[in-house]
Amino acid sequence: MQVVLIHGLARTSLSLIGLARYLQQSGHTTELFGYFACAESFDAIAQRLGQRFQALGAHGPYAVVAHSLGGILTRFALGSGAVPPPVHVVMLGTPNQPPRLAPLAWRLMPFQWLTGQCGLNLTCTQFYRALPPLPTPYTLVAGTQGFTGPFSPFGDDINDGIVALCEIPITPHDPVIQVAAWHTFMMNHPQVQDIVGAALAAYD
Repeated sequence: MQVVLIHGLARTSLSLIGLARYLQQSGHTTELFGYFACAESFDAIAQRLGQRFQALGAHGPYAVVAHSLGGILTRFALGSGAVPPPVHVVMLGTPNQPPRLAPLAWRLMPFQWLTGQCGLNLTCTQFYRALPPLPTPYTLVAGTQGFTGPFSPFGDDINDGIVALCEIPITPHDPVIQVAAWHTFMMNHPQVQDIVGAALAAYD
């Protein structure tokens, strides 16, 4: 099956090469979808992603594996209902609720320059309220290696260093698979790769 892998805000497609190779060894065909938030608006990226989903859906079933912001882009791209949905979406560390670190990061000019509309959207509660639900089955994975305690911005909340566990679910009843991994590198964690492989195996 064709699998599209979408990287997160501070990464590039290169970050997903290891996971792509893992899926190829399982018999899947993989494609890396790339973007540069500093040079392209969130809306433009999501539109381009929707066009890619449209083309893939016209040729058969496909799946999506998205890291962090990649999951938000996926929800937005599929939201119109005009795009053939994937058979399954796996989200790795995607903040489906407003991430508490985003407003803090947005105060820094370098973050604003590097992330543009993508970074701004992460700070906006109204943007999150307007996000459509996923029209397809999905698997949510969260890292748990982030620091907690009085000196952590997360307090005692479980987190991956960037996103808190409570910020992962799309709905209050969503199960979330927890892995002892950091946000930035979770796609390379063997357990995460096994989870992705198992989620897609049902569609082979």
